[in-house]
Amino acid sequence: MASSKSEKVTSVKGMNDILPLDSARWEWLEAKVRDLMARYAYRNIRTPIVEQTALFVRGLGEVTDIVEKEMYSFEDRLNGEQLTLRPEATAGVVRAVAENSLLYDGGKRLYYMGPMFRHEKPQRGRYRQFHQIGAEALGFPGAEVDAELILLANALWRELGLQNVRLELNSLGQPAERQAHRAALIAYLEQHMDALDEEARRRLYSNPLRILDTKNPALQAIVNAAPKLIEFLGEESLSHFNAVKAILDANGVAWTLNPRLVRGMDYYNLTVFEFVTDQLGSQGTICGGGRYDYLMEQIGGKPAPAVGWALGVERVLELLKEQGRAEVNVAPDVYAVVPNAASLPRAIAVVEQLRELGVSVQIHASTDAAGSMGSMKSQFKRADASGASFALVFGEAELERDVVAVKSLRDGEGSQIEQPLAQIASWGSTLQSRPVH
Repeated sequence: MASSKSEKVTSVKGMNDILPLDSARWEWLEAKVRDLMARYAYRNIRTPIVEQTALFVRGLGEVTDIVEKEMYSFEDRLNGEQLTLRPEATAGVVRAVAENSLLYDGGKRLYYMGPMFRHEKPQRGRYRQFHQIGAEALGFPGAEVDAELILLANALWRELGLQNVRLELNSLGQPAERQAHRAALIAYLEQHMDALDEEARRRLYSNPLRILDTKNPALQAIVNAAPKLIEFLGEESLSHFNAVKAILDANGVAWTLNPRLVRGMDYYNLTVFEFVTDQLGSQGTICGGGRYDYLMEQIGGKPAPAVGWALGVERVLELLKEQGRAEVNVAPDVYAVVPNAASLPRAIAVVEQLRELGVSVQIHASTDAAGSMGSMKSQFKRADASGASFALVFGEAELERDVVAVKSLRDGEGSQIEQPLAQIASWGSTLQSRPVH
């Protein structure tokens, strides 16, 4: 029997609302990113949230955690297509580049922002709907572009004022070199079979490289002594890696070699990197990426080199908050006080002119269905609570004289002057007090 009272509908676990105060921080971060991407000549690309499941199976690898356990996949009820909410954006960007032949006239530098979806246990910095900002450079084989992308990310931390973020580097070499290392790694781990946990045993023959990334404390000594991939790299791979490091050194970017750094997707080769912090607990990686020269071919496009990174927006914002660098002013410049509802048409006309001048204005609205505007005292209380720097008072006496009273709310004295409505263009812009991001 249906309940007489409707059951409250809530958000899906691990998929969060971003409320206005937090959203202002997101917009601030996104504005910083757009500005920086333009300076590095990266152009925006927007791909669908839903892609064919095969794109991720072929692109990320069948035995990755993402494909095996975390994807939101479903069958389209209309045509039976196997579809997936994107768990990451690189595969979709590569698909879009291949499908639209974007490399016909040379390499492309692209960036994106948007939501991704993985069915994980929600925790701080890890959600089922999460957001990434990423940069991808496609069609460029040189080590200088690997370094450029690292410099781009490093410049972003500088723009945001983030501190205590360290860069870890590794090289995965080329497929033949990885195969030789893989064989040596399996042989080594087989000698320690009794000490391996269930997850390591499951990965041993399907994806042994991922065992090196284990978080199990009991396995740390074993993986630390395991054969290192960098020892299997040939001359060309080492030369590429050394060129990346030389550019970083020349630009004063500190880095550390992490021979266990492998990343979570199968498509990487040569350079891989992560930017890591110790201030977010277990979710310490805020940005990661590397080179993926074979992904285009894996999804059916013409072979093309590529390199890129993605950062976790929630993690970056959490770190900004942790470091006291996430304060954003969302207050309007002006709060319009309107004592009488009959004055609203003229007051709104003035407010619209101010908005055209770039001034942010919040106008007082009626307090009940009858159109009552409330007392002046209550309106000034709301004006003060809004955080506005000024109150514009549209009193009857002022409007009869074609002026408006401008009262300062933040100078401690509450000084007030009158301004002529016929000359809004000359004084209106002086009310703009919001910082430009």
